[in-house]
Amino acid sequence: MKIEFVVPDMTCGHCVKTITTAVHEVAPGVPVSAVTETHRVIVDGVNDAAAIEAAIVAAGYTPQLMA
Repeated sequence: MKIEFVVPDMTCGHCVKTITTAVHEVAPGVPVSAVTETHRVIVDGVNDAAAIEAAIVAAGYTPQLMA
């Protein structure tokens, strides 16, 4: 399952690395795609959107789950 978030405050490569690391702490090894131009983060292969969202929030960002 793919889970997609908009993260408006993800603006640079450092942000991408921080978010990717946070996601991998709760879902090790899953593919994470992050594009700063569109502020999109896509996580593939997980079913627990709440856990991924919580990890991104804990890293200091404000994710919005895409419906």
